[in-house]
Amino acid sequence: MFTGIVNSCATVCSIEESSNFLTYGIKFPIFLLHKLKIGASVANNGCCLTVKYIKNNIIFFDIVQATLDCTNLGLLLVGNQINIERSAKFGDEIGGHIISGHIIATAIIENIYISKKNREIWLFIKKISIMKYILYKGFIAIDGVSLTVGKVVNNTFCVYLIPETVLLTTLGNKKIGDVVNIEVDYYTKLLIDNAEKILLR
Repeated sequence: MFTGIVNSCATVCSIEESSNFLTYGIKFPIFLLHKLKIGASVANNGCCLTVKYIKNNIIFFDIVQATLDCTNLGLLLVGNQINIERSAKFGDEIGGHIISGHIIATAIIENIYISKKNREIWLFIKKISIMKYILYKGFIAIDGVSLTVGKVVNNTFCVYLIPETVLLTTLGNKKIGDVVNIEVDYYTKLLIDNAEKILLR
């Protein structure tokens, strides 16, 4: 389980390809290595991955094709920055919202509006069936960052970034056309799916 409060940005330092998967080496900040073990779950751009092995401060993760198909991880290059969150522990403060690390779709950044007091990002989702889970003032995770939906129009929606989010995550460096990972709120999805099942009876 994660909370959408990104611990830090980390750097992709290696990508190794095998017949069935890719292995990514991610250079972690030293403070994120505390008690990190092989088999631990870590959110990489919001996608839950399992630690394969650790070499100094480089953490290695295997990524299978199914994950590459539904996330932006397959677009990463050596040198790129990603958002990292260690899994939550019982008793931790939930500063964002509960996130599973299971990416449901990707979105394309359609517009970015920056003013003195605001940064507004508009995103387009090709898969229209996902939009029923994206509600005004609802929770959403974008590249693992817990945010609140600002507006919804057809296949697009917007979020607003506070200065801390711009400073501490990769979202402050995003450009129009960039692809980001989307995880909708689990409880919203559960309620809508159950309501549809009842109505179809």
